[in-house]
Amino acid sequence: MKQLSSRLTLLVAAVLAAGAVCAEGPFRNPDNKSANDAGEGTYPVPYKKPTEAEIVGALERVRGYIDSITPTRIVDKATGKPVTDLKKPVAGAVFEPSPGDFGLMVYEMGVIHSGLLKAAEVTGDKRYSDVTRRHLQFFKDAQPYFQAQETQFKLGRANSFSRFLEPRSLDDSGSMCAALVRARFAKVGPDLKGMIDTCSGYVQKKQYRLDDGTFARQRPQASSLWADDMYMGIPALAEMGHLTGDKAWFDDAASNVLTMAQRLYNERNGLFTHGWNANNPDAPRFYWARANGWAVLSMSDLLDVLPKDHPAYPKVLAQLRASLRGIAELQSGTGLWHQMLDRNDSYLETSATAIFVYVYAHAINQGWISPTTYGSIAQAGWIGLSTRINAKGQVEGTCVGTTFASDQVYYYNRPVSVDAMHGYGPVLLAGAEMVKLLKNPAIDIQHKLRTYHYMPRENGSKISEH
Repeated sequence: MKQLSSRLTLLVAAVLAAGAVCAEGPFRNPDNKSANDAGEGTYPVPYKKPTEAEIVGALERVRGYIDSITPTRIVDKATGKPVTDLKKPVAGAVFEPSPGDFGLMVYEMGVIHSGLLKAAEVTGDKRYSDVTRRHLQFFKDAQPYFQAQETQFKLGRANSFSRFLEPRSLDDSGSMCAALVRARFAKVGPDLKGMIDTCSGYVQKKQYRLDDGTFARQRPQASSLWADDMYMGIPALAEMGHLTGDKAWFDDAASNVLTMAQRLYNERNGLFTHGWNANNPDAPRFYWARANGWAVLSMSDLLDVLPKDHPAYPKVLAQLRASLRGIAELQSGTGLWHQMLDRNDSYLETSATAIFVYVYAHAINQGWISPTTYGSIAQAGWIGLSTRINAKGQVEGTCVGTTFASDQVYYYNRPVSVDAMHGYGPVLLAGAEMVKLLKNPAIDIQHKLRTYHYMPRENGSKISEH
């Protein structure tokens, strides 16, 4: 029995070393060198400081999976055969379907490209940006073909390129717009200025808004706000301000943060409700995790490019800090956060956790929040998150697309799927930023009293005490 136990221990160690946490706990902390420490417990996740190699290994699996299931080819939908003549439109020509149903132009893919670009920047590995480069080159090559197809056959929303030819929602335009601008700054891929102009033009001028300029939807209720739309619109406005230098873009982005927060943010619990309806403003509030993720990610993205002398900068920063405090208090004992943040009987959800890990780590690295307060929270979040990345590079435990609903039963029972793209971009962002956090020269990560302390080094720069 002792020999069998030893073999099992070695097997679990090998799996953990590969970065694919398939085994269940309990785990002991390997940073505690005293095997007989009566004060050391066991954990449901591998509670330890991750190494750069472990994080990069997880990111590489995710990158490889994304690369493998996003073909960039045009096929005849009826026959499945490749379309090679791009001068003669075929009515049934479409993007080749992804084995994992990963759409090339959906908003989730915009987050994925932002994550790939971040991972390439942090690791220096251009295989991440090569995936983005391949997609963007395909867009450039395919656009004239699908434009001619639309002119000839009037396919409307059945046209594979319809999200760029004629955006009709923030989901069609905002996230991809921000990613395209980031790719342009990173000099990844061809010049897609025309697509940037189309998408940003929709966000700025065509999206339905309330009278004060706040992004709103006419579904499922008229004049309703979704916290999701903070991310679907604000980073695009911010990146356009970054690209053009025109203050009006920044003004619009900052205004939307503040007016969204005015209606959606609950100061008592520090959380954003998923939605708000102008015709029923006092309806019960539901604190869906990913909605809070989109909210804090949009504020983080805005602060990255918003000039520090902009009058709204301190207000946006204050709102981000308040939100991160409220979210931190609800982290579970696995490092993950619950589907409904304030309901610990709801399931633990991956995509929101990944967004939170990224924003905590990024805010520390940017000096917006204190590493002493939040460093171990970011680390614990990554520990939990790492258990959701399987050996194939699939991200498990991600809630599928979710509408603004009016009851808890709906939110509690949304399915999870490895094909829910919402988890992949955030995982790439989280892992890349955690690598930066581990290597941050201004922070000393100490293991003492059986836990972790992210301490500012003497003379460390960009360290906040907030």
